[in-house]
Amino acid sequence: RDAAVVAAGKNALTIAPYMIKRVGIVSTILPGLAQKVIEKTLHVTAERLAPAGAGIIAERRVPHEEAALAAAIKELLGLGAELVIVFGASAIADRRDVIPAAITGIGGAVEHFGMPVDPGNLLLIGSAGKVPVLGAPGCARSPVENGFDWVLMRLLAGIKITRSELMGMGVGGLLMEIVTRPQPRTKPDTEGNRKVAAIVLAAGRSTRMGGPNKLLAELDGRKLVRIAAEQSLASKASEVIVVTGHQAELVEQALAGLKVKFVRNPDFAAGLASSVKAGVAAVAAEADGAVVCLGDMPLIDASLIDRLIDAFAPDRGHLIVVPVADGRRGNPVLWSRRFFKELATLEGDIGARHLIAKHAEAVAEVLVEGEGAFLDIDTPQGLEIARRG
Repeated sequence: RDAAVVAAGKNALTIAPYMIKRVGIVSTILPGLAQKVIEKTLHVTAERLAPAGAGIIAERRVPHEEAALAAAIKELLGLGAELVIVFGASAIADRRDVIPAAITGIGGAVEHFGMPVDPGNLLLIGSAGKVPVLGAPGCARSPVENGFDWVLMRLLAGIKITRSELMGMGVGGLLMEIVTRPQPRTKPDTEGNRKVAAIVLAAGRSTRMGGPNKLLAELDGRKLVRIAAEQSLASKASEVIVVTGHQAELVEQALAGLKVKFVRNPDFAAGLASSVKAGVAAVAAEADGAVVCLGDMPLIDASLIDRLIDAFAPDRGHLIVVPVADGRRGNPVLWSRRFFKELATLEGDIGARHLIAKHAEAVAEVLVEGEGAFLDIDTPQGLEIARRG
């Protein structure tokens, strides 16, 4: 009997050495994706590859288009890449999307799309000849371990990933609970009970204006900051929070009579991120999210804020809502409360665009027309343009 048990256990565990050493990276680009996001992704990926003795031999950045991506993949294959990883500027929607289409367009194959591990569920596994090609999910930009790591390590060891093995990763359905997936033990959100606050950032020093505080400049007889606050109040927002800092007393006086909640940011000189932190920290506990508005964007109106709130659907995974026109992402941006902790880690004056790229699968886009979602008054020239209409 003991002999039978031993015999049955033979080869139950094997150790596969890492074999793949040369990795090529392609990053696709859309308007609004900052180069620093790509740089961070490359750094994180290099750190992921290092334990396996692998490294990035070349990286390419191309428009998020099938032809450009296909050409980049072919180039990396020609340079001797043993594995190609594609980081898309937009999440893969289905097998007809840009990344799978580019793989099949060069004679490759899409072997599997999706995996029952979250984060990592939007992973695509393909090949070009004998070389594996991965369409990375948004979570692969993060250094935190996720489903992408499970597949990457196997491929680096020369282990072919089968469909049954991928499906086996979700046995029991015990997927990790993460910020971008609705939580099973929370009460489902409904349109009737969602509350979204509006945060108006009005703490900046207006350095590019050359002296005057741009928020106190007037457009059609109203100060810019008052326009932003009044439009927020006219929207469906459950409360309006105004973050002040530079010339706080003057800014608050400009909003006299408005039912807004003032929050002073003593660290305003440290940059935009400090005001975002102060704003989200002041959001009422019962609010499900917040729309972050800039006080120097006078063309943002209540109807746009309402459209963002209407598109906010946590039960469908729509946790970040952004206005988009002609492929460009603008402001304001609505954030689910689930991201408040990450927003609180921001530093400097860079804003939160990299978080939108990181959580691409959680983003819902609202189509807009005109320049309202993009026009911020930073200079005297910009103010004159706005005044001329």
